[in-house]
Amino acid sequence: MYLAGAIAVVLAIHVSGGVSGGHLNPAYSLSMCLLGRFPWWKLPLYTLIQLVGSFAGAAAAFALYYDAIQDYTKGNLTIFGPRETASIFCSYPAPYLSIANGFLDQVMGTAMLLVGILAIVDSKNKPVPQGLEPIVVGMLVFSIGLSMGANCSYPINPTRDLGPRLFSAVAGWGLDVFRAGNNWWWVPVVAPCVGAVLGAILYQIFVEIHHPLAKDEEESPKEKEAQRGDMKEAQVFSISLDNPLSHRL
Repeated sequence: MYLAGAIAVVLAIHVSGGVSGGHLNPAYSLSMCLLGRFPWWKLPLYTLIQLVGSFAGAAAAFALYYDAIQDYTKGNLTIFGPRETASIFCSYPAPYLSIANGFLDQVMGTAMLLVGILAIVDSKNKPVPQGLEPIVVGMLVFSIGLSMGANCSYPINPTRDLGPRLFSAVAGWGLDVFRAGNNWWWVPVVAPCVGAVLGAILYQIFVEIHHPLAKDEEESPKEKEAQRGDMKEAQVFSISLDNPLSHRL
């Protein structure tokens, strides 16, 4: 399951990378807005499209495995019990998991995701070769799933969890998909956004601000303006020397 999800991320980034920059996660899009790398006005539109895409993906999976689900459940679509099938579509906490611990789980997982992505695409750090970014991001998602998926199946993406949850609510599982797990549904929506912002801040503090600046970035605007003025004076002086009248003088 974790491997299939990681491969899906790789393919999704390859498909959408040239159109949207590979924005599959509103938590990631939010952090890019805060870093000034993505316009704020696009955030609501991207989030809506990501939600619609997640809903459509859940609908496609339901259609593909409809007969299997009906055979397994005998037509009784449940959220709890040995034959529950709601977790096919979205996350639910383990019986032992509290809301607070689940929130922390999602904050940490998404923070790790953002730190990893920012490192992968940071040209001043040790970026991966161009074209391999989707594969390495997929490996990152796979590792987060393996190491942190036991508590609540590592949603780390608000729309990836909310879209399928909305679909399962209308497809037969009912509104209990929002009540289950002590009203768990809001945790994978809010916590990844908090984690993404935290991850972006941590990368800025511990890595990005320590990059050596390029020579032109080290100079202040006044110094650059003064240099441009000196260059203009030098050009004028050079022209005057090349003027035949100057030799006569």
